[in-house]
Amino acid sequence: MAKNTDDRKNTTELVTSSNLVALGTVIVGNIGSQGNIRVEGTVDGSLDSQKKIIIGESAKVNGDVRAGDVEISGHIKGDIYCTESLYLKKSALIYGDIYTKKLIIENGAEFNGKCNMGTNHQLKVERKDGETKKQASSN
Repeated sequence: MAKNTDDRKNTTELVTSSNLVALGTVIVGNIGSQGNIRVEGTVDGSLDSQKKIIIGESAKVNGDVRAGDVEISGHIKGDIYCTESLYLKKSALIYGDIYTKKLIIENGAEFNGKCNMGTNHQLKVERKDGETKKQASSN
């Protein structure tokens, strides 16, 4: 019985944990996590989190980003799929399409692509591993 409680506690810790790609680190490949992901370095591949992704000011991502909440201060070349809130800080530079429920943009942020959001579009999330991936469809 005690082992079951320990397993639940460990699972909870994994889900709420954060993952960091530090400044100066270069990763080639996709990153997926049930917890938060913070990028300060470079990622050539997609990012997929069940929780939140933070792209720091020094970060560069060449690939799609999928998460519940996303905060961007760095550069992204790829589409962004966000089930809740997408926050573009003033230093953000985006080349790609955005699919989100809510969008907050600071003065100075640059966005080059299409944006699908709000109640006029029904967002559906399909993940690459066979689960649902986000796509917009007009109602």
